[in-house]
Amino acid sequence: MKAKRQRTAIIFLIPAVVLLLCFMIYPLGKTIFYSFTAWYNFSTEQTFIGLDNYKELIADPVIRVALRNTVILMAGVLIFQIGFALILAIMVDGIRHCFKFFRTIYFFPIVISATAIGLMFTLIYKYEYGLLNYFVVLFGGEKQVWINEKSSIYLALIPVVWQYVGFYFVIFLTGIANIPADIYESAMLDGIRPLQKAAYITIPMLRSVLTSSIVLVISGCFKVFDIIFMVTNGGPLDSSQLLSTYMYQKAFARGNGGYASSIAIVMIVLGVAVTSVLRKLLSGGEENE
Repeated sequence: MKAKRQRTAIIFLIPAVVLLLCFMIYPLGKTIFYSFTAWYNFSTEQTFIGLDNYKELIADPVIRVALRNTVILMAGVLIFQIGFALILAIMVDGIRHCFKFFRTIYFFPIVISATAIGLMFTLIYKYEYGLLNYFVVLFGGEKQVWINEKSSIYLALIPVVWQYVGFYFVIFLTGIANIPADIYESAMLDGIRPLQKAAYITIPMLRSVLTSSIVLVISGCFKVFDIIFMVTNGGPLDSSQLLSTYMYQKAFARGNGGYASSIAIVMIVLGVAVTSVLRKLLSGGEENE
């Protein structure tokens, strides 16, 4: 009977293993191989060059800009995406009327294509017919070039934050709903105020939810591409490049597949390392308990 169950489990696992090998393990192995080669314009010829791509990557100034922008992106999503989502969830949880309306409105951006959101913000920032310059001129000001070397990454960060606030809002709202009501009732009898309720009950009780959300949002920073690509395309002058956009440009615009593969491997290594360290740091207290 036990052997029969094992055979049944293996049969059901085979399709998942095949898909994993075909669409994850094999492409990852090929990417690692290509990162050690000179491979141009997706030709059938690859020349093994050892660590040359990684040496070039270390000396590449655009990589340093991309890493700096990734750190800015991480800080932005932590402060604004997680912060706004938590504040909205706490506020909406205290509303008795129109609860479903607010939940739908805040979640709505997540169902919109990231490409569409990027295009919308591109039109907002346009110099000639952008929405921002329309209001600037309407109130008597002069048109501004909004996307420049200093502001590009920060303006591109706005749609990234806006799109996923609703996602984490729903997660936090669900977490708050799972907090036992008798805890709140006891606190209300003791005369607790709304701010004290949020600070001393709601947020501490959401620790595990916050930990998972922070890990998700930080790991997601390494996958941001489409909005940045649509709004700035990594410019001007590479000022808003991320590792993902720079990898795309190297591979498809400049035809350097080997160097793009080395960037992809660095992204994977950094993503796994940062996520692992962050998860260990955030869950350290729980593990000790």
